[in-house]
Amino acid sequence: MRIGGATEERQARIAALNGRPHDYRYLTFLPDAAGRDEQRWPLVIFLHGSGERGTNLALVKRHGIPRLIHEGKQFPFVVVAPQCPPSEWWSLDALDALYDEVLAKLPVDPDRVILTGLSMGAYATWGLALRHPQRFAAVAPVCGGGNAKQAKRLRDVPVWTFHGARDDAVPLAETEAMVTALQKHGANVRFTVYPDLGHDSWSRAYATAELYEWMLRQRRKAP
Repeated sequence: MRIGGATEERQARIAALNGRPHDYRYLTFLPDAAGRDEQRWPLVIFLHGSGERGTNLALVKRHGIPRLIHEGKQFPFVVVAPQCPPSEWWSLDALDALYDEVLAKLPVDPDRVILTGLSMGAYATWGLALRHPQRFAAVAPVCGGGNAKQAKRLRDVPVWTFHGARDDAVPLAETEAMVTALQKHGANVRFTVYPDLGHDSWSRAYATAELYEWMLRQRRKAP
């Protein structure tokens, strides 16, 4: 995957965080065929965990989908992987602005946007999807929790979530609460628990070929 033979770095100007401009720098990965015609590609937005915050975008390649691409994996979709600044948490307002910029500038299909993230990024995945369920074709949070009281908002958005049963950083109960609430509202939810894993359930989750097949089958429902 490439832009001009290499990963392209972009910078999104975000207005008004604590009264000052805020930048989310991000990596963009495109399939080799992107840009050769008018095709619109599925988009996967990947949100990293707390350990990848900083000012060095190379940190974003430590885990998950960016790591797989860095190691040579090819995907038939566009990937956008922003970086959260040092010592901060993901801002849903900033991610909203990033979403708008990406859809305006890249050859992506707005009906096939998938949101995924791990740990801190999984909390943001739940949070952003609950805020704007109409924007996403599906979500795939890995070892993070959300507001189960709002789960009804995701009843029409397919979810596949992952967690390690031995996780001592983010309790399994965080994901279980979301899954139980989603099931109560008749949502389309898949839940994979790894009995032998601790907090790093993402390495196995993102190595699951079926996850990407599932992503590619999803399409946003009409409002």
